[in-house]
Amino acid sequence: MAFPEGFLWGGATAANQYEGGWNEGGKGPSGADMMTNGTHTMPRQITRTWEDGLFYPNHKASDFYHRHAEDIALMGEMGFKVFRMSINWTRIFPTGMEEGPNEEGLAFYDRVFDELRSQGIEPLVTISHYELPFALTEKYNGWASRELIDLYVRYCEAIFTRYKDKVKYWLTFNEINCGTLPLGNFMGLGILNEGTRDFANQVDDPQLRYQALHHMFVASARAVQLGHSINPAFKIGCMIAFMTNYPYSCNPKDVIACQEKNDEANYYCGDVQVRGAYPHFAKSIWKKYGVELQMMDGDLEELKRGTVDFYSFSYYMSNAVATGSDVEESAGNLLGGAKNPYLKASDWGWQIDPDGLRYTLKELYGRYQVPLMVVENGLGAFDTVDEDGAIHDQYRIDYLRDHIVAMEQAIEDGVDLMGYTMWGCIDLVSASTGEMGKRYGFVYVDADDHSQGTFDRSRKDSFYWYKKVIASNGEDLS
Repeated sequence: MAFPEGFLWGGATAANQYEGGWNEGGKGPSGADMMTNGTHTMPRQITRTWEDGLFYPNHKASDFYHRHAEDIALMGEMGFKVFRMSINWTRIFPTGMEEGPNEEGLAFYDRVFDELRSQGIEPLVTISHYELPFALTEKYNGWASRELIDLYVRYCEAIFTRYKDKVKYWLTFNEINCGTLPLGNFMGLGILNEGTRDFANQVDDPQLRYQALHHMFVASARAVQLGHSINPAFKIGCMIAFMTNYPYSCNPKDVIACQEKNDEANYYCGDVQVRGAYPHFAKSIWKKYGVELQMMDGDLEELKRGTVDFYSFSYYMSNAVATGSDVEESAGNLLGGAKNPYLKASDWGWQIDPDGLRYTLKELYGRYQVPLMVVENGLGAFDTVDEDGAIHDQYRIDYLRDHIVAMEQAIEDGVDLMGYTMWGCIDLVSASTGEMGKRYGFVYVDADDHSQGTFDRSRKDSFYWYKKVIASNGEDLS
């Protein structure tokens, strides 16, 4: 078998999209709580106050806050070895600025971790997953301010200390490289520039974005060092939204454009967090956008000392890069591109490319030589519930099977792959559109795009299939 003994099979969620209980247990509002619903054709709106007549889907999400024992039992039934989840920063520090943590919030995650342990499931915790305290956006414009470094480290100290014997695997920031894109202003960096309302068309200042990313890099490096000092057994990783790009043609201009897009979108952040230094091409990116980074003495040394133990990433699809103007465009996770004529696409226009996962794993391991983990991968699709309650999602099984085969091939190629957590293992709210109808899970949640429904859970066909995959350590994919 290609998959090594102890391979970490599991699933992934994010607190802001899954947890709910948005104003319970002392929790404060996060940026996600200020975003309305939308669709893939109607962008979500960002509001500074909750406005009458608008719907905020993250407030209830999938209601894990009240159903965590039931959900974790379902994960245990599938045989999960690991569950990637995030801690809601505002459940621990409601505004992000308190001197001490909220005990009620800490106690909630104690219960979650204890439930996971009772099922033999290892938690993989994302410290900050698109859920910055909204108060930090209001006061500091998010990570644009250096003040957030110390506030984040205080938050890390609280959770590292509390859970030092319950959590081994940590990720400092989710999809940190979304900060290289205008779309990442609010969701990733907590930046809400004057005039921004439309999530898909935010008022952008590259100087603020790249400065904010620098602050996040320093915060991540300090968190790694702090975590290792609290418990040397901690394994702390980065998390990148890997946007695999191919040249659209063998035209050298397409090849160079593709290389530059990969450098900017994928490798800029990965190089800092894994290698501990800005890459050689960083200066050309700063020049391109008119960015002049402000660094404090010691920042670059901090980055060197705080490199991560492993590299994790999301992979959903690939894009092509074309320099010509007569090319059809495709959609994607954070970033679209030229439509690849050799690939099919999902209901949301994301191109399905399992071979691209093998390619990506080989590229990443060749570049970094650290253990890798695929912590998001999945198919967002419309699911139909039959009259007898059955949900036949063969399309999801086919997608996942092909990507698991690609991982197996990459391991045979020599890649050190430590685990796989399929995204949205229990249906949750889409980050980009706010829809519940864009479903990923092995488990169906009876709720619509406006949080109407029983919220009862039911097993899809893919539930039983994935249980078999895990039990055979990836050998039985039938």
